[in-house]
Amino acid sequence: MASIRKRVLPSGKTAWLAGYVDGAGKRRFRQFPTRKEADAFLTAARAQVAAGTHTPDSVSLTVAEAADLWIRRCERDKLERTTVEQYGTHVRLHIVPRIGAVKLSRLTAPLVNEFVDQLLTAGRSRELCRRVLISLSSIVTEAQRRGLVAVNNVRSAKTVKRSSREDTRPVMPTKAELKALIDACPERSRPLLLTLLFTGLRGSEARGLTWQHVDLRQGVVHVRQRTDRFNAFGPPKSKAGLRDIPLPPTLLRELKAWKLACPIGPLGLVFPTTAGTIQGHANILHRWFWPLQVTAGVTVLKDGKDEEGRPVKVPVAKYGLHALRHAAAALWIDQGLNPKRVQSLMGHASIAQTMDRYGYLFEAREDEAAMLAGVERGLIGEAT
Repeated sequence: MASIRKRVLPSGKTAWLAGYVDGAGKRRFRQFPTRKEADAFLTAARAQVAAGTHTPDSVSLTVAEAADLWIRRCERDKLERTTVEQYGTHVRLHIVPRIGAVKLSRLTAPLVNEFVDQLLTAGRSRELCRRVLISLSSIVTEAQRRGLVAVNNVRSAKTVKRSSREDTRPVMPTKAELKALIDACPERSRPLLLTLLFTGLRGSEARGLTWQHVDLRQGVVHVRQRTDRFNAFGPPKSKAGLRDIPLPPTLLRELKAWKLACPIGPLGLVFPTTAGTIQGHANILHRWFWPLQVTAGVTVLKDGKDEEGRPVKVPVAKYGLHALRHAAAALWIDQGLNPKRVQSLMGHASIAQTMDRYGYLFEAREDEAAMLAGVERGLIGEAT
């Protein structure tokens, strides 16, 4: 039975105590500064109890406590170390500082929307906000699984959409820049460059590629594993990441020659260090890919200082390693591969993912094909 009664606190102030029976039949109380707030709470609480979705504040965890349980569950389920670390970053830097002290029972959709607005106002990107919101929803879902909260109000909150003004096209080298990179690439590094460019492998997949997964007779790379930034082997990012990629003739010749010169190590890696061990992602960038771009003139100018400390513009590398993967997709599309085949070669989990990233390239190719067909008709018409 629900009730509200007036209380006079030791300080002399008036408070209103709302009492009700929860879903387990236990008497619960909450205190409010006004009768109006107490009435509103009781109305909501009674509806939640009737629907079986009410969690009393006294037994509810805070968001920070629930986040700790979720992270421990991720570790126990042996998620990749990099994935757990990313989740931990979302919790430490974005979730706990803003809403960590909030009880899960009070984590309403409006409060979640306000949390997202705070992130955006603080200058966080929409993509980061989207990922943090997914982590927050996973935290509440884990609490639900443990019976610590009845509903996940994060799912009812607004989604983080990309601004229509944002350019979501992936950054990649032009054909002229790709040619400059190939021409400037040292012979020893050429197989890696061409492999990344013509197979679309992720950097982690190339670092974890072994000779047993390269069929030089059939000219096919079998993508079966990857290495994370801690150099630990694991499966590709998704089931779709298990794929077979044909090798073009030039790359096939390069790999056949490279196998004879490749450093031998216990792991049988295709692109190892000189000692035959796994190359770190940062080492590939700092020791090879970024210097290669500077040598090839594929750079942008950034503020720096000369030897005497005077401000100057310094040429620095223009692209990250992942840009070569985007370039591979663009080359396949340019050659007429259909979206489904590009999805398969890229190892995307869905065709929507492929079209979201490269749809504009398919559209551009269709426009060019239509234009060329018009030119052709014009020429044939003139000849006739």
